[in-house]
Amino acid sequence: MGKDVIVACDFSSAEKVFEFLDKFTGRKPFVKIGMELYYAEGPSIVKEIKKRGHKIFLDLKLHDIPNTVKKAMSVLSNLDVDITNLHASGTCRMMEAAIEGLTREDGTRPLLIAVTQLTSTDQESMENDLLIHEPIDKVVMHYAANAKKAGLDGVVCSPLEAGKVHDTCGKDFLTITPGVRFADGDVGDQKRVMTPEQAKLIGSDYIVVGRPITAAEDPVAAYERCVKEFCD
Repeated sequence: MGKDVIVACDFSSAEKVFEFLDKFTGRKPFVKIGMELYYAEGPSIVKEIKKRGHKIFLDLKLHDIPNTVKKAMSVLSNLDVDITNLHASGTCRMMEAAIEGLTREDGTRPLLIAVTQLTSTDQESMENDLLIHEPIDKVVMHYAANAKKAGLDGVVCSPLEAGKVHDTCGKDFLTITPGVRFADGDVGDQKRVMTPEQAKLIGSDYIVVGRPITAAEDPVAAYERCVKEFCD
Protein backbone atom coordinates (compact mmCIF):
# COMPACT_ATOMS: atom_id res chain seq x y z
CA MET A 1 0.00 0.00 0.00
CA GLY A 2 1.17 3.51 -0.80
CA LYS A 3 0.39 6.72 1.04
CA ASP A 4 -3.30 7.16 1.73
CA VAL A 5 -5.84 9.27 3.59
CA ILE A 6 -7.98 7.30 6.06
CA VAL A 7 -11.32 8.89 6.94
CA ALA A 8 -12.34 8.38 10.57
CA CYS A 9 -16.00 7.36 10.37
CA ASP A 10 -16.78 8.08 14.01
CA PHE A 11 -20.53 7.72 13.68
CA SER A 12 -22.93 6.11 16.13
CA SER A 13 -25.04 4.11 13.67
CA ALA A 14 -25.08 2.39 10.29
CA GLU A 15 -27.65 4.90 9.06
CA LYS A 16 -25.32 7.84 9.74
CA VAL A 17 -22.22 6.24 8.27
CA PHE A 18 -23.98 5.18 5.06
CA GLU A 19 -25.52 8.64 4.70
CA PHE A 20 -21.95 9.94 4.75
CA LEU A 21 -20.42 7.28 2.48
CA ASP A 22 -23.22 7.61 -0.10
CA LYS A 23 -21.82 11.05 -0.93
CA PHE A 24 -18.73 9.40 -2.46
CA THR A 25 -19.82 8.34 -5.94
CA GLY A 26 -16.29 8.43 -7.37
CA ARG A 27 -13.18 7.48 -5.42
CA LYS A 28 -14.02 5.26 -2.43
CA PRO A 29 -12.14 6.51 0.63
CA PHE A 30 -10.17 4.28 2.97
CA VAL A 31 -12.24 4.36 6.19
CA LYS A 32 -11.53 3.83 9.87
CA ILE A 33 -14.15 2.02 11.91
CA GLY A 34 -13.65 2.69 15.60
CA MET A 35 -15.15 1.37 18.81
CA GLU A 36 -18.30 3.50 18.74
CA LEU A 37 -19.53 2.28 15.35
CA TYR A 38 -18.29 -1.30 15.76
CA TYR A 39 -19.89 -1.73 19.18
CA ALA A 40 -23.13 -0.18 17.94
CA GLU A 41 -23.46 -2.29 14.79
CA GLY A 42 -21.13 -5.29 15.15
CA PRO A 43 -19.24 -7.20 12.44
CA SER A 44 -22.01 -6.65 9.88
CA ILE A 45 -21.03 -2.98 9.50
CA VAL A 46 -17.50 -4.02 8.50
CA LYS A 47 -18.80 -6.51 5.93
CA GLU A 48 -21.24 -4.01 4.41
CA ILE A 49 -18.67 -1.21 4.09
CA LYS A 50 -16.18 -3.65 2.59
CA LYS A 51 -18.83 -4.83 0.13
CA ARG A 52 -19.21 -1.22 -1.01
CA GLY A 53 -15.57 -1.17 -2.11
CA HIS A 54 -13.85 0.61 0.77
CA LYS A 55 -10.56 -0.39 2.39
CA ILE A 56 -10.99 -0.61 6.17
CA PHE A 57 -8.85 0.17 9.19
CA LEU A 58 -10.58 -1.56 12.13
CA ASP A 59 -9.50 0.49 15.13
CA LEU A 60 -10.35 -1.61 18.21
CA LYS A 61 -6.98 -1.43 20.05
CA LEU A 62 -6.93 -4.92 21.52
CA HIS A 63 -5.13 -5.40 24.83
CA ASP A 64 -5.47 -8.63 26.83
CA ILE A 65 -3.59 -11.80 27.67
CA PRO A 66 -1.83 -13.29 24.62
CA ASN A 67 -4.20 -16.23 24.12
CA THR A 68 -7.32 -14.05 24.24
CA VAL A 69 -5.85 -11.58 21.75
CA LYS A 70 -4.79 -14.43 19.47
CA LYS A 71 -8.34 -15.82 19.39
CA ALA A 72 -9.88 -12.38 18.87
CA MET A 73 -7.52 -11.62 16.00
CA SER A 74 -8.41 -14.91 14.29
CA VAL A 75 -12.04 -13.74 14.27
CA LEU A 76 -11.12 -10.28 12.95
CA SER A 77 -9.00 -11.79 10.15
CA ASN A 78 -12.18 -13.33 8.73
CA LEU A 79 -13.73 -9.86 8.33
CA ASP A 80 -11.27 -9.08 5.51
CA VAL A 81 -10.18 -5.71 6.93
CA ASP A 82 -7.01 -4.11 5.59
CA ILE A 83 -5.52 -2.83 8.86
CA THR A 84 -6.25 -3.53 12.50
CA ASN A 85 -4.46 -2.67 15.73
CA LEU A 86 -3.58 -3.35 19.36
CA HIS A 87 -1.76 -1.72 22.27
CA ALA A 88 2.02 -2.17 22.23
CA SER A 89 1.96 -2.03 26.04
CA GLY A 90 0.45 -5.52 25.98
CA THR A 91 4.05 -6.87 25.61
CA CYS A 92 5.95 -8.52 22.78
CA ARG A 93 4.40 -11.90 23.56
CA MET A 94 0.89 -10.49 23.14
CA MET A 95 1.85 -8.88 19.83
CA GLU A 96 3.41 -12.12 18.59
CA ALA A 97 0.24 -14.00 19.57
CA ALA A 98 -1.82 -11.41 17.69
CA ILE A 99 0.18 -12.05 14.51
CA GLU A 100 -0.38 -15.79 14.93
CA GLY A 101 -4.12 -15.32 15.28
CA LEU A 102 -4.41 -12.81 12.46
CA THR A 103 -2.55 -14.95 9.90
CA ARG A 104 -4.89 -17.05 7.79
CA GLU A 105 -4.25 -20.61 6.64
CA ASP A 106 -3.03 -19.36 3.26
CA GLY A 107 -0.45 -17.12 4.97
CA THR A 108 -2.20 -13.82 4.26
CA ARG A 109 -3.30 -11.34 6.93
CA PRO A 110 -4.32 -7.72 7.37
CA LEU A 111 -1.66 -5.20 8.33
CA LEU A 112 -1.22 -5.05 12.10
CA ILE A 113 -0.15 -1.85 13.81
CA ALA A 114 0.44 -0.89 17.43
CA VAL A 115 -0.63 2.06 19.53
CA THR A 116 2.39 3.23 21.53
CA GLN A 117 1.06 5.87 23.92
CA LEU A 118 -2.34 7.45 23.44
CA THR A 119 -2.26 11.11 22.43
CA SER A 120 -4.22 11.88 25.62
CA THR A 121 -1.27 10.62 27.70
CA ASP A 122 1.35 13.21 28.60
CA GLN A 123 4.54 12.95 30.64
CA GLU A 124 2.80 13.87 33.89
CA SER A 125 -0.01 11.33 33.59
CA MET A 126 2.41 8.63 32.41
CA GLU A 127 4.54 9.14 35.51
CA ASN A 128 1.73 9.64 38.03
CA ASP A 129 -0.83 7.14 36.72
CA LEU A 130 1.35 4.48 35.06
CA LEU A 131 4.54 4.87 37.13
CA ILE A 132 6.60 5.11 33.94
CA HIS A 133 9.36 7.63 34.56
CA GLU A 134 11.26 7.51 31.28
CA PRO A 135 10.74 10.43 28.86
CA ILE A 136 7.60 9.83 26.80
CA ASP A 137 9.53 10.14 23.53
CA LYS A 138 11.87 7.35 24.64
CA VAL A 139 8.90 5.18 25.68
CA VAL A 140 7.19 5.66 22.31
CA MET A 141 10.32 4.66 20.39
CA HIS A 142 10.89 1.65 22.66
CA TYR A 143 7.32 0.47 22.10
CA ALA A 144 7.72 1.00 18.34
CA ALA A 145 10.92 -1.07 18.37
CA ASN A 146 9.12 -3.83 20.31
CA ALA A 147 6.31 -3.83 17.74
CA LYS A 148 8.81 -4.24 14.92
CA LYS A 149 10.60 -7.02 16.80
CA ALA A 150 7.26 -8.82 17.30
CA GLY A 151 6.64 -8.74 13.53
CA LEU A 152 4.09 -5.92 13.31
CA ASP A 153 3.87 -3.63 10.30
CA GLY A 154 3.88 -0.22 11.99
CA VAL A 155 2.52 2.06 14.69
CA VAL A 156 0.00 4.79 15.27
CA CYS A 157 1.92 7.91 16.19
CA SER A 158 1.87 11.69 16.15
CA PRO A 159 2.91 13.22 12.81
CA LEU A 160 5.74 14.81 14.79
CA GLU A 161 7.05 11.33 15.68
CA ALA A 162 6.79 9.76 12.21
CA GLY A 163 10.30 10.67 11.08
CA LYS A 164 11.89 9.40 14.27
CA VAL A 165 9.93 6.14 14.10
CA HIS A 166 11.33 5.59 10.61
CA ASP A 167 14.83 6.39 11.87
CA THR A 168 14.38 3.86 14.69
CA CYS A 169 12.53 1.09 12.86
CA GLY A 170 13.26 1.63 9.16
CA LYS A 171 11.48 3.39 6.32
CA ASP A 172 9.26 0.37 5.56
CA PHE A 173 7.82 0.35 9.09
CA LEU A 174 4.50 2.13 8.66
CA THR A 175 3.43 5.29 10.48
CA ILE A 176 -0.30 6.00 10.77
CA THR A 177 -0.83 9.51 12.09
CA PRO A 178 -3.98 11.20 13.40
CA GLY A 179 -4.22 14.87 14.40
CA VAL A 180 -4.17 16.40 10.92
CA ARG A 181 -5.96 19.67 10.08
CA PHE A 182 -6.14 21.95 7.06
CA ALA A 183 -4.05 25.11 7.37
CA ASP A 184 -7.13 27.30 7.07
CA GLY A 185 -9.39 25.07 9.18
CA ASP A 186 -10.63 25.19 12.74
CA VAL A 187 -7.91 23.75 15.00
CA GLY A 188 -10.22 23.46 18.03
CA ASP A 189 -8.20 22.83 21.17
CA GLN A 190 -5.23 21.39 19.30
CA LYS A 191 -1.91 22.82 20.47
CA ARG A 192 0.17 21.57 17.58
CA VAL A 193 -1.52 21.26 14.21
CA MET A 194 -0.02 19.55 11.20
CA THR A 195 -1.43 19.90 7.71
CA PRO A 196 -1.65 16.99 5.23
CA GLU A 197 1.23 18.50 3.24
CA GLN A 198 3.41 18.81 6.36
CA ALA A 199 2.57 15.22 7.38
CA LYS A 200 3.69 14.07 3.92
CA LEU A 201 6.98 15.94 4.19
CA ILE A 202 7.71 14.62 7.68
CA GLY A 203 7.25 11.02 6.56
CA SER A 204 3.77 9.85 7.56
CA ASP A 205 2.59 6.86 5.53
CA TYR A 206 -1.10 7.24 6.34
CA ILE A 207 -3.01 10.12 7.87
CA VAL A 208 -6.28 9.65 9.73
CA VAL A 209 -8.64 12.59 9.27
CA GLY A 210 -12.00 12.92 10.99
CA ARG A 211 -14.04 16.09 11.44
CA PRO A 212 -12.17 18.21 8.84
CA ILE A 213 -13.78 15.81 6.32
CA THR A 214 -16.85 14.33 8.05
CA ALA A 215 -18.10 17.70 9.35
CA ALA A 216 -17.18 19.69 6.23
CA GLU A 217 -19.86 21.46 4.24
CA ASP A 218 -18.71 19.42 1.23
CA PRO A 219 -17.09 16.22 2.59
CA VAL A 220 -16.14 14.92 -0.87
CA ALA A 221 -14.31 18.14 -1.76
CA ALA A 222 -12.57 18.14 1.64
CA TYR A 223 -11.48 14.53 1.12
CA GLU A 224 -10.20 15.21 -2.41
CA ARG A 225 -8.28 18.23 -1.14
CA CYS A 226 -6.71 16.10 1.58
CA VAL A 227 -5.69 13.41 -0.95
CA LYS A 228 -4.21 16.05 -3.25
CA GLU A 229 -2.14 17.62 -0.45
CA PHE A 230 -0.96 14.32 1.07
CA CYS A 231 -0.75 11.79 -1.77
CA ASP A 232 -0.03 13.69 -4.97
